[in-house]
Amino acid sequence: METTRFLLLISLGLVLTMIWQAWVEDYGYINETSITSSIPEEAKKNNISPPQTTTPLLEIEKSSVPVVGGFSETEKREKINVTTDVLDIVIDTAGGTVEYVALNKYPVSKKNPDEKIVLLQQNEQDGFYLMQGGVLSKTSNITPDTVFSAEENNYLLENNQSVSVPLYHTSAEGVNTKKTITFYKGQYVADVKYEIENRTQEDWVGRAYAEIVRTKQKERESKFIYTYTGAVISTPEKRYEKISFGDIEDDDLKIKTANGWVAMLQHYFLTAIIPDKKEETHTYYTRKGNNRSYIIGAATPTKEIMPGDRDVLTHRIYFGPKEQKEIEKIAEGLSLTVDYGIFWFLAKPLYWLLDFINSYTNNWGWSIVLVTVILKLIFYRLSAAGYRSMANMRRVQPRLVALKERYQDDRAQLNKAMMDIYKKEKINPLGGCFPILIQIPVFISLYWVLLESVELRQADFVLWIDDLSIADPFFVLPLIMGVTMFVQQKLNPAPMDPIQAKVMSILPIVFTVFFAFFPAGLVLYWVANNILSIVQQWAITRSIEKTSTHKPTK
Repeated sequence: METTRFLLLISLGLVLTMIWQAWVEDYGYINETSITSSIPEEAKKNNISPPQTTTPLLEIEKSSVPVVGGFSETEKREKINVTTDVLDIVIDTAGGTVEYVALNKYPVSKKNPDEKIVLLQQNEQDGFYLMQGGVLSKTSNITPDTVFSAEENNYLLENNQSVSVPLYHTSAEGVNTKKTITFYKGQYVADVKYEIENRTQEDWVGRAYAEIVRTKQKERESKFIYTYTGAVISTPEKRYEKISFGDIEDDDLKIKTANGWVAMLQHYFLTAIIPDKKEETHTYYTRKGNNRSYIIGAATPTKEIMPGDRDVLTHRIYFGPKEQKEIEKIAEGLSLTVDYGIFWFLAKPLYWLLDFINSYTNNWGWSIVLVTVILKLIFYRLSAAGYRSMANMRRVQPRLVALKERYQDDRAQLNKAMMDIYKKEKINPLGGCFPILIQIPVFISLYWVLLESVELRQADFVLWIDDLSIADPFFVLPLIMGVTMFVQQKLNPAPMDPIQAKVMSILPIVFTVFFAFFPAGLVLYWVANNILSIVQQWAITRSIEKTSTHKPTK
């Protein structure tokens, strides 16, 4: 029993260490990325030049790679402001680059409701995070440096269902290109369409591409577990493949496939490029850009337009929260960007159950409590077996202590005598570990559900707890959790080894300190679970002590 407790203590310590390290990565530092700062005035008023990048050579026969230079004196770039009910966007007429996106329904914190999350932006201090694209052909190219002409500088969705931003360009060779970006009411997606009219005397051969460009933006690196920030590629062959910034630095990636999507992820939010499903194949690629940037992109198949004809090249882009129900509608497998880690097979049904209950309670906190009750009912019989084993260990503990005193100099005889008692009393000395061991995978799964699900971000519970995704500001739940752990210890048989007994006695204090920094939703689960466990264990222990002929001595 002593060895079992020691191993159990180590296991719990490892789990707590892992979760603590995950929390430090996500909450312990002030993340200096664009999602935690809001500078709409800088993005809209300052004419900051976009980062210079080289246009990718995507195997278009006889295609030339344009040399990126500055803008000619006759070309004047402008900023176009677009406002919908959920987005505030700034588009640069140079390349039609989406250089600023603020999420109007997602404040940085409840204390500052007017300061919105900024997903895409650029500034000289923090770096940049942009959505750009263009058209490559053997005769002319549309690059992030190509300046379009615009009809207006401000677009407002108002009462319409959509708003479109048309941009125009005519090449020296006579190719007319109209780039249209369409935004929709209540949605974080936009459709990008290139209408190409070939007014030359030769066939036009080319393809469109789109890419997400970002720097690390002063993010702190960690060797431990953390919520993933980086690129992802989804193909029919591999639905979810992470491409880290280090992978992009090491080697360029190029994949030809049908369907799928590419994305850049960060905590709670993502940007994605979803090619047109009507096309047979697409090219997905990554590359290291200049200005410390990392690029992931997608290109359409090569098309041929005869002289005098026109054709359309399209793709869809997404910039917004990882709302699981909504992003799954946009592209198959896009909900995989909500990364639940190794226990995803437990986390997904847990989230589904939470969401289902929340549809009735309309309170994520009470949903967590009800899910805890359901889990206790599911594991009731197995937990009961464990608690019976612990109650029986408590019942025979005076006899075990007596054996230890009798055979204190004969370890082998002591172990034999103890095993004889276990066999005679039909006690499984490992049975008491089950209640806690069962909870560990569920605990970790729920941790990732609470950490990754943007739906729980800034979710109210009761009274002072107005955000279940951050720590309890007054540490009430962690203190209650510590008290429940202390009560549980009193129901368990005390370790016979004095050192282990001292370690176990301070464990509630250690857990209370750790849990003081965990999301309130996670602590709420643990408190509810402990209270239900105490009730069940107390009833079983009381029953066994009443029916036993060997009462535990005080």
